[in-house]
Amino acid sequence: MSLSQVLNVCPKGASLVAATGRRNVGRISTLLLSSSVGQQCSANASSNSVLLSADPQVFSVNGTSNSRTMSTRCVTVDNINPAIKLMEYAVRGPLVIRAGVIEKELEQGAKKPFTEVIRANIGDCHAMGQQPITFLRQVLGLVSYPPLFDDKSIPEDAKQRARDILKGCKGGSVGSYTDSNGIEVIRQHVAQYIQDRDGGIPSDPANIILSAGASGGIKVLMSLLRCPIDGKKPGVMIPIPQYPLYSATIAEFEMEQCGYYLDEANKWGLDITELKRSLAEAKTKCAPRILVVINPGNPTGQVLSKENIQEIIKFAHQEKLVLFADEVYQDNVYEKGSQFHSFKKVLMEMGAPYNTMELCSFMSCS
Repeated sequence: MSLSQVLNVCPKGASLVAATGRRNVGRISTLLLSSSVGQQCSANASSNSVLLSADPQVFSVNGTSNSRTMSTRCVTVDNINPAIKLMEYAVRGPLVIRAGVIEKELEQGAKKPFTEVIRANIGDCHAMGQQPITFLRQVLGLVSYPPLFDDKSIPEDAKQRARDILKGCKGGSVGSYTDSNGIEVIRQHVAQYIQDRDGGIPSDPANIILSAGASGGIKVLMSLLRCPIDGKKPGVMIPIPQYPLYSATIAEFEMEQCGYYLDEANKWGLDITELKRSLAEAKTKCAPRILVVINPGNPTGQVLSKENIQEIIKFAHQEKLVLFADEVYQDNVYEKGSQFHSFKKVLMEMGAPYNTMELCSFMSCS
């Protein structure tokens, strides 16, 4: 059967990936994938047969007899991971889907009392017109396409940073495989940034892990602590309101959500009394393991005082909780009199026994 015959037999709208067999050049394997129905089609040139599966039935078609057999689907809503079905990620939920539909309608000329949709579901600065930092784009361009080093319009500081990065890459290429925790030279740069931010308190590159955004790092570390303790689900204490990454990941990992409420009347402050109440309630149904603190707050925007952070650290130490300090918005402090204090700096300044407790802090360049 030719490739064109395979395409004619396979379902319309699927996308094609073709590859030769390992050493048998006479064998052509094709895989057709559809995100909606999971359609699959494979062809073997030597046997002149095609296997094609489509929703909701599986058909086996032979090139000569054209006989068909029927079977049910292998993957259904009933037999997938049940935890996935419990996940809710509000910032990408029904409102976002509806916004996409409305945008399509506007593109097709539909008449509405507005001309555009402003997506305020998530902090997508570039989508709202903020200009990207030129230095970052220049460095990315240079390491991705080294001939740009000859471009005189690109400043020398960007070129030097790109040289440093390429020197730290195997083969001098960003396309090479990296260490599991990220390119070492970049981790060194991150450690230096943290050390400068924290007034000279040492930061070890070996303790830095690079991830695809803070969300990726948060999920990796939560996965380490998802195992039950004495037959109880592991619990995660999260602020309410919170960024829905946490509630979604808790559901995905089959952990227990333990919410503590921020004080709206006190500028969304974090009260230790509320932490104690939440923990006591959590212990009746799970084994609390993680205390998540978002500072500056997301979506509430509050900035914790140094004294408040010290109280939280003492609480986590006493209750043997792993501290997750989500500090993604540390550079977004604007109110006069407000100041960002990193959990790492405060913890180290407090000395023993607090400076040896487990702390996972998160930052993102986005």
